[in-house]
Amino acid sequence: MINWAWFGLRSGRVTTPWPEDPGDDGQKGVYGMPRFHPARCEAGCSDCVSACPTGAITQSPEGRTGIDYARCISCQRCTEVCPTGAFEPSAEWAFAVRDRADLIFREAGSEPTDGPKPTPRRVPRELKRSLHIRHLDAGSCNGCESELEALLNPFYNLHRLGIFFTPSPRFADLLLVTGPVTIAMREPLLRTYEAMPEPRFVMATGTCATGGGIAGGGYACHQGLQGILPVDLWLPGCPPNPAAILDALLVLLDRRPARVQCGQLETP
Repeated sequence: MINWAWFGLRSGRVTTPWPEDPGDDGQKGVYGMPRFHPARCEAGCSDCVSACPTGAITQSPEGRTGIDYARCISCQRCTEVCPTGAFEPSAEWAFAVRDRADLIFREAGSEPTDGPKPTPRRVPRELKRSLHIRHLDAGSCNGCESELEALLNPFYNLHRLGIFFTPSPRFADLLLVTGPVTIAMREPLLRTYEAMPEPRFVMATGTCATGGGIAGGGYACHQGLQGILPVDLWLPGCPPNPAAILDALLVLLDRRPARVQCGQLETP
């Protein structure tokens, strides 16, 4: 015990002031979602479509390339095979959105193909400084769980922001779901959601939960949360890093703005 006390005194404060104040987000040099430049696409080229392991990149009959970031696992294969630089690596990992349609790349200002955006639900003021999360693993590989666990280390110290994890859905305000939702986990997922008091919110965390990921659509699992629960926040990534999860939680609480629109990250 004495050794740990001495270690703490010698180390000093290690918690980053980010995101409430300028500081280190802990993600220097980390790759994010590949940046897409459709104007650079070469006619007749479909190398990126063939290389994408999750079907996130598609091509229309007219030869127009598109990407659904909800299905992207940031593997960077598209950036490696693209001959013209239409896909290039980036550090854009803060991809939390309230509307899943904002994860599909389209021209800025255009409406999504499935109609106008729905009006997002807002977290009540009394929860913005005291949010309790029930995490549910609906078939994850545990990559997302490792990143969630990092939020509780001294560097990120999630509790300083008034955000806590709870083991009981009856005390939870937010259901944070990871994994593509296996057939076996669908019923426990629904029962957990039903056990939560109103107002209750749902966050799809990781590409498996937002679009199925690698395993989605198989004989034993769904394509994520779409069509199963009403989702209030979508955060792709395989896995999303701790800073991305923290940023997403603050977006949900209206303490940070959502910066992704039309599948493009706005620079702050």
